[in-house]
Amino acid sequence: MFVRLVLSVVVVGLSVSWALAQSYSGNTKNGERIFQQHCAGCHGTTGDGLGPEIKELIVPPANFRAPKYRTKTDMDLYLGIKRGVLFSPMHGWADRLSDQEIRDVLNYIRTFAPFNPLG
Repeated sequence: MFVRLVLSVVVVGLSVSWALAQSYSGNTKNGERIFQQHCAGCHGTTGDGLGPEIKELIVPPANFRAPKYRTKTDMDLYLGIKRGVLFSPMHGWADRLSDQEIRDVLNYIRTFAPFNPLG
């Protein structure tokens, strides 16, 4: 009985945390404007990772159209935009974009990388 109760609590906890991780709402149009202004140079205008600045980068930028970005949670993407990605040229934008603007960009990225936890 105790094991069943613990497993139920764990399942509910994981379900709630997954749902919260997917609750970032943003303005897609504003996100597109910000993405084209600040992100397209590296990530490409369509999010394919083929922006004009890639020839200067040692580590290639993310191709958001790749299947692996569909399995990343909104929290993963949000933190990558906000704090940057370690050992890559992706710097954090927390000092230049508000939390709402980061959510807007995330919402725009989801137009070509819709979340699918199963890949």
